[in-house]
Amino acid sequence: MSDSNIRTYTREREDEEEETATRSEEQEQCPECGGRLVSDAEHAETVCEDCGLVVEEDEIDRGPEWRAFDAAEKDEKSRVGAPTTNMMHDQGLSTNIGWQDKDAYGKALSSRQRQKMQRLRTWNERFRTRDSKERNLKQALGEIDRMASALGLPENVRETASVIYRRALEEDLLPGRSIEGVATASLYAAARQAGTPRSLDEISAVSRVDKMELTRTYRYIIRELGLEVQPADPESYVPRFVSDLDLSDETERMARELLESARKAGVHSGKSPVGLAAAGVYAAALLTNEKVTQNEVSEVASISEVTIRNRYKELLEASDTAAPA
Repeated sequence: MSDSNIRTYTREREDEEEETATRSEEQEQCPECGGRLVSDAEHAETVCEDCGLVVEEDEIDRGPEWRAFDAAEKDEKSRVGAPTTNMMHDQGLSTNIGWQDKDAYGKALSSRQRQKMQRLRTWNERFRTRDSKERNLKQALGEIDRMASALGLPENVRETASVIYRRALEEDLLPGRSIEGVATASLYAAARQAGTPRSLDEISAVSRVDKMELTRTYRYIIRELGLEVQPADPESYVPRFVSDLDLSDETERMARELLESARKAGVHSGKSPVGLAAAGVYAAALLTNEKVTQNEVSEVASISEVTIRNRYKELLEASDTAAPA
């Protein structure tokens, strides 16, 4: 660039800066009296503090929509960065490097860049799990997420299960037990606490541990952590069974009424809640003239047809309703 071009460019920049400074001074001064302008956030206005002239109104509030009364609350409500989650061993605070080998514009990376990104991913994974405890937690939380997805459990159940597992790990309850067993027991306990229970057969079907180990580990975790888990309510299984069998709302309502009558008659005592729920759905379907077989109900509920036959007769007797042959 020649000297004349440089001088012309410099002069244009100086004129631009001077014009910007003049404009900012004009914006800070009242056009009527020359007084100082202040921003009124409460009324979304810019006013002159001397004469009270409203220079601008209906301004956009670019601040947060929440209030904080101390520094800790402000930090807690801040939305800077990705949200933290207990479903990741580092609570999602570390860096994630994608596996797509594409840049920000969606273009494929060159061979040299792909090799570089692969090395970065390798070192990133090593830094994210620096000790055995973090590796243990990473494996367990991945297992919880896998089983919860297979069982169709919501996000709050997964979060609760991860918190239970973290507590078990902190209190040194894992020695002598498998990671999969404690993770499965944590998910089962979380589902029971959230009111979206799954039967032991359903849990063990998607788990890598057998039913006996699951029940033994579950009882141990509940006892050592002092978790308050109420007995499963048969009615909590009814909506899922009705949905899987594609039955009507009337059948669901009738099943709830049958189970309520059985509870008042004391039939629930000592009985499996899954078996009672399945029998209630089957009995309600008979009473509402919907076509469903004991085999279909047993497949959905993962229990035997014998259990359904025994329980549905008890439910009908408890409700003083004549059962069809």
